[in-house]
Amino acid sequence: MSEKMSWTEIRDKYPNQWLGLVDIDWDNGATVKAAVIKYIGKNSDELLRIKLTEEPDLLVEYTSPDQLGPMGFIGGLL
Repeated sequence: MSEKMSWTEIRDKYPNQWLGLVDIDWDNGATVKAAVIKYIGKNSDELLRIKLTEEPDLLVEYTSPDQLGPMGFIGGLL
């Protein structure tokens, strides 16, 4: 596992990618403030399978510049 990074650092270092995040610090309970990246280089289907079968606490996020992701707000809820 890597070190904890702020959401801005994550988004800047890994733009336009699906990531699996753990050890999450929340800002106001709804926005990722910081997290540890556990999975890089997997697509949304792979990450969702991992979340549903192995790691229910995994947060699946897309690092789009507009922060909405390719699925809009729903992408952050997976």
